[in-house]
Amino acid sequence: MTLPAQNLLADEASPYLQQHSGNPVHWRAWSPASLEEAKTLDRPILLSVGYAACHWCHVMAHESFENDGVAAVMNRLFVNIKVDREERPDIDQIYMAALSSMGEQGGWPLTMFLTPDGKPFWGGTYFPREPRYGRPGFIQVMEAVDKAWREKRASLHQSADGLTSHVEARLSGIHAKTVLDRGTLSDLAGRIDGMIDRDLGGLRGAPKFPNAPFMLTLWLSWLRDGNASHRDDVLVSLEQMLSGGIYDHIGGGLSRYSTDAEWLVPHFEKMLYDNAELIRFCNWAFSASGNDLFRVRIEETVDWLLREMRVDGGAFAASLDADSDGEEGLFYTWSRQEIEAVLGDDSALFFKYFMLSSPHGWEGKPVVHQTRAQQAQSVADRDRLIPLKARLLAAREERVRPGLDAKTLTDWNGLMIAALAEAGRSLGRPDWIEAAAKAFAHISSASRDNRLPHSMLGVRKLFPALSIDYAAMANAAISLFEASGDWTYIDLAKQFIEQLDRWHADVTGTGYYLTASDSTDVPIRIRGDVDEAISSATSQTIAALVRLASVTGDLDLQERAWKIAEHAAGRAAHQAYGQAGIVNACALAIEPLKLVIVDSMEEPTLVPVANRCPDPRRVDIIAAIGSEANRPLLPGGILPPTDKVGAWLCTGQVCLPVVTDAGELERLLRR
Repeated sequence: MTLPAQNLLADEASPYLQQHSGNPVHWRAWSPASLEEAKTLDRPILLSVGYAACHWCHVMAHESFENDGVAAVMNRLFVNIKVDREERPDIDQIYMAALSSMGEQGGWPLTMFLTPDGKPFWGGTYFPREPRYGRPGFIQVMEAVDKAWREKRASLHQSADGLTSHVEARLSGIHAKTVLDRGTLSDLAGRIDGMIDRDLGGLRGAPKFPNAPFMLTLWLSWLRDGNASHRDDVLVSLEQMLSGGIYDHIGGGLSRYSTDAEWLVPHFEKMLYDNAELIRFCNWAFSASGNDLFRVRIEETVDWLLREMRVDGGAFAASLDADSDGEEGLFYTWSRQEIEAVLGDDSALFFKYFMLSSPHGWEGKPVVHQTRAQQAQSVADRDRLIPLKARLLAAREERVRPGLDAKTLTDWNGLMIAALAEAGRSLGRPDWIEAAAKAFAHISSASRDNRLPHSMLGVRKLFPALSIDYAAMANAAISLFEASGDWTYIDLAKQFIEQLDRWHADVTGTGYYLTASDSTDVPIRIRGDVDEAISSATSQTIAALVRLASVTGDLDLQERAWKIAEHAAGRAAHQAYGQAGIVNACALAIEPLKLVIVDSMEEPTLVPVANRCPDPRRVDIIAAIGSEANRPLLPGGILPPTDKVGAWLCTGQVCLPVVTDAGELERLLRR
């Protein structure tokens, strides 16, 4: 079959695909019909993968996809398929792995050439329209691919088969399970510690990404083994990025990465997942250090989230674009004259706490940032700065806003819901917990036949969900349970795991696939083992299983979590990179912590201690004095007495003696 010879993206639910619906390119979305068309026409597929907030995706679109001459070549030689990587991370991961296997540096836009049956044979990332930056021009590239397709088709098919087999072995492979070992986390933390930039934080070199999976490895090493240098790696990294231009000092929130080693000039897109991770890490850092900087940055980031990222129904949008009015960072950057025009005589006070910098190679207006000394002083003098920043924020709102990718991604929302619930508990913000609960209710109520969507935009929903969606929402449900004490959330977490088992489990019951068993348009069914900016689907799944087993006392579920962790560890041992998430999750499986508290709900003494001592390894279950319904189980199926205040801290199946004093509990949780 063939599709109409025109651009078919106008009715797609993805804002990114809609951005390309006016291109002269005859774009198709990824679908069985598009793949069938390539076979019917016997034409190779030109696959372009990007996302709405991606700066270089916009550059390539403006240069090439909006150009009639380039489009004519694309339409004549290829079946052209556009993919939003956030809608289809399974497709993105398959072809990014193929590019990596060819020895090429990954990134977006991803430009891949496939055989008509979807097997990759060549590719790259951004190609300029005309040759420059040491790269060939895009038309040259397409004509060379077409020539090879016509003249060397057999050899292209051979290389495509080999590449596909390699990717399949890497992303879907089966390896012998590995015995879970405490030393694996210590070894990885030591290696990461050796890569840390001692002065500037983060990993040495540029560009600099927050890298949440690595930071979690270091934090778990500190919590479990008391390695203070690993704690300090995380604290210094956070302090440095929060003083840099990667953090939005006027409006709150973190950009995706900085282009330099100093966290100074970001690519200005703001992603929901980065800010979920920022809130979680700042929550842990505030508890561990007492540094008010982390509390303030959580408050600013949540203010930004609720102001700019909430969509209909109370869930959260995917991202804010880097560009506005065709220029990167224009919305966020300021000249000195612009600040002085807004603040007048108060501008001198502002510049006491903030700097403007235009480093070499940056062509935009200056970037707002701080020295660490200025940052510390600005936290101490925060009340003086709040009205100044409010005036600048109001002036900024008059500018052309960057585009909002308003689609609701289930997995990213799950991360943010958990972060909001945890921070709301720790900082005594029931309004944040309520916002998390509202987002959770909106997504969970969008189910069809008990199956979650992966993405929503208005009334449009993309089914089926991926394994990471069920894992993230199960973890979010458990965090909301901890914050609210409402056991309905545990029932929902169980339902999410049931759907995961039904649609994503492998035949041996030793792991899961990212894509559902009834998804018909994936060339390879991958595991979801590899971390990206966030921890992998597999690692989030193991964490959800371990935490749910701890809450419920379900020994069969605990045994299954252990088995799945062993097999994931076996596969991770064969990965060259991206396995930190699995290592972290296996550390949780080895030593899951459970805190059961019986306390007065009117005048609690122990609950506030647990709230201000958050620990990613621990689940907290709180029961009211005198309660008989939903009494939590201690290991061995023992019901704790509920006639008086008490706390039981358990590791696996072993509990310490009951604690009744708040000071003693705090010492226990901070040891």
